[in-house]
Amino acid sequence: MAKQETKLELSIRAAREKKDILLMTHIVLGYPSFDDSLRVVEDMVKAGVDLMELQIPFSEPMADGPVILKANAEALKAGATVDQSFEMAEKMAKEFDIPFLFMTYYNILFCQGVTSFVERCKSIGMQGCIVPDLPPAEGQDYLDAMHAAELAPIHIFTPNTPEQRMRFLSDNSSGFIYSVARKGVTGKDTAFSSELETYLAQCRNNTGLPLAVGFGVKSPEDINFLRGKADIAVVGSETIRVMEEKGVAAVKPFIETLVA
Repeated sequence: MAKQETKLELSIRAAREKKDILLMTHIVLGYPSFDDSLRVVEDMVKAGVDLMELQIPFSEPMADGPVILKANAEALKAGATVDQSFEMAEKMAKEFDIPFLFMTYYNILFCQGVTSFVERCKSIGMQGCIVPDLPPAEGQDYLDAMHAAELAPIHIFTPNTPEQRMRFLSDNSSGFIYSVARKGVTGKDTAFSSELETYLAQCRNNTGLPLAVGFGVKSPEDINFLRGKADIAVVGSETIRVMEEKGVAAVKPFIETLVA
């Protein structure tokens, strides 16, 4: 499949000309409620977040740890649906001038119909998707639909990914590559060490796309470590943890510490 510079990739490269590292955050739509989701996104944008992934609640989010797992379960328990998630995502994309992308699992695409799901993403202003349980070799219909819609299919590098596999994933991606900082699920501690630095250099050598790093990023020190090694720092579980412990109003000051 021919490579294309998507709107997402172009906007990331333009933003990187002004900042040495970008910040991407993650929320689970409908947690604790859809009204709270909207407020949190508004506060994050005001605090200086550069792009955001919106997770469509799912019953078996296999890449996620306890914090995001609980958020998914609570959103579903409160009655969150795929349709509501699309409606809220559309509102966010229209209201806030940053790129938004969906993070979800293949079962959602399968139930919606892959092409229908992608076309709907395009129609509401999403710029890309992360579907961690859909490898490129099994997702040609998804890749074709994303290509036709000029949206970014984003794939994941892990510390276990061989270099040849990295190049294959990069060839089937656009927007950016999501580089997982360690083995395992989201929300656990990550060692920001020379070993991680070596791994990120390997990631960089095997893709020409911007590099996002997530899993365990939760402090200004973590983000400072990533400067010069990645284009985007991804903060997910920690934001949800702050919201759970201190309330929705605590999210904005927390994000402000990360972008200061």
